[in-house]
Amino acid sequence: MDKKRILFLVAALALIALPLFAQQFGSGWVRILALALLYVLLALGLNIVVGYAGLLDLGYVAFYAVGAYMYALLASPHLIENFEWIAKALLPSGMHTPVWGVIPLAAGLAAIAGVLLGTPVLKLRGDYLAIVTLGFGEIIRVFMNNLEQPINITNGPRGLDRIDGMNLFGFDFGKTKHIGDFAIPSVTLYYWLFLALVVFSVVICFRLERSRIGRAWMAIREDEIAAKAMGINTRNMKLLAFGMGATFGGVSGSMFAAFQGFVSPESFALNESVMIVAMIVLGGLGHIPGVILGAVMLSALPEVLRYVAGPLQEMTGGRLDSSILRQLLIALAMITIMLVRPRGLWPSPEHGKAAPAPTNTR
Repeated sequence: MDKKRILFLVAALALIALPLFAQQFGSGWVRILALALLYVLLALGLNIVVGYAGLLDLGYVAFYAVGAYMYALLASPHLIENFEWIAKALLPSGMHTPVWGVIPLAAGLAAIAGVLLGTPVLKLRGDYLAIVTLGFGEIIRVFMNNLEQPINITNGPRGLDRIDGMNLFGFDFGKTKHIGDFAIPSVTLYYWLFLALVVFSVVICFRLERSRIGRAWMAIREDEIAAKAMGINTRNMKLLAFGMGATFGGVSGSMFAAFQGFVSPESFALNESVMIVAMIVLGGLGHIPGVILGAVMLSALPEVLRYVAGPLQEMTGGRLDSSILRQLLIALAMITIMLVRPRGLWPSPEHGKAAPAPTNTR
């Protein structure tokens, strides 16, 4: 067995055992780890759009919201309570759609939303594309916030609660499991589920990166005109990038709804989209290990800085708000990293490399 396989096996065992160690300090730390994995899943999806295809998307959180609300509506009693005729005629025992039905629907609906977003913006690039996608993300949030009247579908700003937990083939992730005297809380079970999804997503992204589709995306990113001249159908490739990236967002949203048991429009604000973009830029555009590193750092950093902001607030006699101070520390950390590592913490070895100097054959 070579060194790479040994290293991979040790890393896998460490990731599996990590929540068992962290839960000794409280379930809050395991929750932070589980949410970090969700952000990794989101960052991998956005990396397809921004990192591979070079399409700056600031409305990616909209697909996250679509997946979350799709799961929440199909796995909670909200629709039954507001549309009694459905309950009496079709679902007398309530709407509790199986997970294997909800997640593909969430992924499919998010992919359709991605294609619908991509179709009218095919000719836009750079700042103009960013503004349009930003507007799309805000439209979805406002839509979810106001779709309470005249027909209550999303319950408006109050959000949707009583959402079913994840249940796969009779295994309920929402209940604590016992192995003898050892208890495994539900948050640890969700961590393992998200870890499996991240591993599966990394395999997909790795295969996409080395496929003809991935190389076509990278050609569009580097020079769209040259890519079109070489026979690449840039229109279809862009739509595929939007659809594939949105699928990741839809699955992440459904996982978030099952994990939280509650969704509201506040969870899908603009700052979430900006944060996800910052994750892939900070880690390294188009490079899977860098994207994972950036997502883990930016999702865990705010929670770690809670323990720094508190003492600093006490030192100033409470004159500084701890939440504002924490945001300031995050911004300073990001600025410092980008000044020291402008291409990201772990950039792709090929992207941005200078062309080889011509050799003199005389």
